[in-house]
Amino acid sequence: MTFSLVARCADTGMFGIAISSSSPAVAARCSYTRAGVGAVASQNVTDPTLGPLTLDLMQGGLSAEAAVVRAASEASFAEYRQVLAVDTRGATAIHSGPNSLGIWTQAHGDNVASAGNLLDNEGVPQAIVNAYLSATGHIGDRLIAAMRAGLAAGGEAGPIHSAGLQIADKVTWPVADLRCDWTEDCPIEAIATAWEVYKPQLDAYVQRALDPREAPSYGVPGDD
Repeated sequence: MTFSLVARCADTGMFGIAISSSSPAVAARCSYTRAGVGAVASQNVTDPTLGPLTLDLMQGGLSAEAAVVRAASEASFAEYRQVLAVDTRGATAIHSGPNSLGIWTQAHGDNVASAGNLLDNEGVPQAIVNAYLSATGHIGDRLIAAMRAGLAAGGEAGPIHSAGLQIADKVTWPVADLRCDWTEDCPIEAIATAWEVYKPQLDAYVQRALDPREAPSYGVPGDD
């Protein structure tokens, strides 16, 4: 009931994940990034512990492939799980258990991997990968383009209701973590709108955290 991608920007080293589902609050359970380490999606009858575990394994020196294999070997009910990862070299790996739901499949490219379950058709992950690789600009823009392409290619078999986008860059917290936890409209477009508002302010929010003395004003009434 989910389609997603994990990605690395070869130019900046940023990591990102974008995800959407018919389930509520999918990004709250499934999205994990860590600056200087990688990005992971844990989905399909989700075990949220697999995201941090896979990142810990990569931070400890394992490649994305080795980390995903190790995480799957240690997981309970791995046959029900999908885990996607990308590492600092841009290498990717995906575990899709045989009990993944409905039509499920996956696709890889340089610095990007996509997978889904309960899909409309088997071509959705490849459409996501192709769109990410052909898009330009900020990794956030490319993640949005990829998710739009996945939806256009058929997306999930039923209507989607939640989505999220998360980006890691240099600092220990996600520099962007945008979510639409439920809507009867398109959650991917809700995230795209939020990204257009947030993108110009991203650096300012990081600066406020690092040193508010050098931060720009908030630009709201009452801010002197």
